[in-house]
Amino acid sequence: MIRAKGVARAAVLAAAMVLLAAGAVQATTITIDTVTVGNPGNAADDTGYGAVAYAYNIGKYEVTAGQYTAFLNAVGGVDTYALYYTSMSRTYDGSGITRSGGGTVDNPYTYSVAADFANRPVNFVSWGNAARFANWLNNGQPTGAQGLSTTEDGAYYLNGARTNAQLLAVSRESDWKWAITSEDEWYKAAYYDPTTGTYFDYPTSSNTAPGQDMADASGNNANCYIAPYVYPIDSGKYTTVAGEFENSDSPYGTFDQGGNVSEWNEAIVSNAYRCRRGGSFDDPLSSLRATGRSHGNPASGATVGFRVCEVAEPVPEPVTMAMVGMGIAGLGGYIRRRMAR
Repeated sequence: MIRAKGVARAAVLAAAMVLLAAGAVQATTITIDTVTVGNPGNAADDTGYGAVAYAYNIGKYEVTAGQYTAFLNAVGGVDTYALYYTSMSRTYDGSGITRSGGGTVDNPYTYSVAADFANRPVNFVSWGNAARFANWLNNGQPTGAQGLSTTEDGAYYLNGARTNAQLLAVSRESDWKWAITSEDEWYKAAYYDPTTGTYFDYPTSSNTAPGQDMADASGNNANCYIAPYVYPIDSGKYTTVAGEFENSDSPYGTFDQGGNVSEWNEAIVSNAYRCRRGGSFDDPLSSLRATGRSHGNPASGATVGFRVCEVAEPVPEPVTMAMVGMGIAGLGGYIRRRMAR
């Protein structure tokens, strides 16, 4: 297996050099804004979700169309594993991402995003696409063909997995750096209040159902389908800009974990689907609640995006007083030996 991966990585690098030589790839480094979710070892909610034994960082916002476009331009010149769907180009419920070119090494695809969609969440993303984006982050945002050093290994060993059955068999690797959120990671960031050790009903730091006020002066608002059923709420665009509801963040400081687009997580439902949380612009309030849980085929996705998480900075091993004493004693002995010379 190690040898096979090494050969594949060499092939990927060779293909990447061809693309770079052709001037086809525009490498753009993106930044994922994160917040730290601490309070490790918290208890689960009465739903059974939300307990996480470790600290981690989570995306402050859903992955945006602009960030996904940078990903496509880095690895989608020859779109081997269909990271782009034509529905993404729609400028009402899509992502405003368009594609040009022939999809070959000599005439690769290039991608652009409409300016007023760059900071809205990417939409029409399969779970497999989200896993490949996480792998790309995990590998340092490389440029090149889709393979083991770019999209097919990292947090998840995909190696061409595209069918529902293949994607259901994928799990997070132990040495991950970036990943799709687990259901508990997602749930804790959305609903857990570290001040009280309890959970809110909605991811807007509230137990009261949110409204959909774009001004958001008093907070507790979200982009979802609620009475009086104004649809859409933002100038003909179904999605809203990431963080639009600036006073409606979760206790940890995440935005849009309720409404906008539904978000993939890693959980498997009924041995046949991947879990989705948070509801979307065309989902009712019940989808935003902590009890709201939906699912979909991992090989496809509509009105669905995702959020990523990151390993938190490692905490130094605790130093015991005995170790400190040993260190001081050793230092004293060293000084005495130096002075005796």
